[in-house]
Amino acid sequence: MSRITLTDVSRSFGSVKVLHDINLDIRDGELIVFVGPSGCGKSTLLRLIAGLDRPTSGKIAINGEDVTRVAAADRGLAMVFQSYALYPHMSVRQNLAFGLENARMPKPEIEQRIAEAARMLNIEPYLDRRPGQLSGGQRQRVAIGRAIVRNPTAFLLDEPLSNLDAELRISTRAELAALHERLSATMIYVTHDQIEAMTLADRIVVLRDGRIEQVGTPLDLYNKPANLFVAGFIGAPRMNFLPSDKLPGTAGSTVGIRPQHLRAADGKAKLKAKVTLVEALGYETVVHGLLDDLPLLAVLPGQKSFEAGDTIALTYDAENLHAFDEQGQRVD
Repeated sequence: MSRITLTDVSRSFGSVKVLHDINLDIRDGELIVFVGPSGCGKSTLLRLIAGLDRPTSGKIAINGEDVTRVAAADRGLAMVFQSYALYPHMSVRQNLAFGLENARMPKPEIEQRIAEAARMLNIEPYLDRRPGQLSGGQRQRVAIGRAIVRNPTAFLLDEPLSNLDAELRISTRAELAALHERLSATMIYVTHDQIEAMTLADRIVVLRDGRIEQVGTPLDLYNKPANLFVAGFIGAPRMNFLPSDKLPGTAGSTVGIRPQHLRAADGKAKLKAKVTLVEALGYETVVHGLLDDLPLLAVLPGQKSFEAGDTIALTYDAENLHAFDEQGQRVD
């Protein structure tokens, strides 16, 4: 188990500062997710924690011990990369054993750890196969197993599901969540996919341009985004943003409402939009429209008969509105 603390951590490459004064306390046993758009600094931050790179300034501590200048191999962390990085000429068993053998661990203990990890990840039938004989999901489980057998103080996962197809990502994501529950281990997970972040995380760290925009539970970020960026990044489809004069009685200069919080009006409509596109998904209908010249998206339950060119009457509950000031910060 480990608690990881970052204090005023910055990283520059020449004159370009890519991380700005990061302060973060990752709790023992927590699954925390770094999320943000490409180039926001999330992978750079993970590399600093791993010891694969060093901060320009600031301090990194594991269980209270300063490890800022400690080599990666001596931090007790295990990393799982986007690429599986398995040895193609070795069997699954040999891939799992390789690091432990290099550490001169006794053979009986190696076998015990491999058996336990294989059972946990349901890869027992594949122990004598080579990586080329496995599916992408199976190879990713082997890569995770290689981390588990090390019994690390924390797991660092850098977009581990990016190479999987959509269906496999969903099932493997569920396996990772269950694995975290069984291990009760500290895990730091990097992704650009906010749905992965919402479904996996105990807490989410939202990054933009090398700065932390907000830290909180998935529902904290969904229900009370700190600013326009978080509001637009967390939630799918993204939140609608409208000038406050389009939604009378609201504070701030910009008002947000999630597409799922709009509904077809039975009586008096609060908004009327011209339909431009309808996505009929069966269980719900996604309606793209224009409010005057402003784009508006509504996700309505069930099957609707709207067509492009129709005018749709919509309403909402005031408690589902999010107000933001001229600087894009939340107004409560």
